[in-house]
Amino acid sequence: MADLQTDTYRKVHFAVMAIEASARRAQISGKEMHDRMQAQDLIRQRLFRYYDQLHTQSLDWVVDDTLETLANWEKEAAV
Repeated sequence: MADLQTDTYRKVHFAVMAIEASARRAQISGKEMHDRMQAQDLIRQRLFRYYDQLHTQSLDWVVDDTLETLANWEKEAAV
């Protein structure tokens, strides 16, 4: 059980860092970035699901990837 809690904590911590860093880059609030990502289910479907691959990258790379993914998913949803 402790391993599951530790794994969950790491994923949540990573997601918070990615959300806040992406918000800073996009010059919007962390809440607005969270809400946009949540609306696309990007936090669960991308940050949590691919944590093992993403957390090995630099924060700048993760931000670039997150913002690009968010823009693509929002564009797709608007169609």
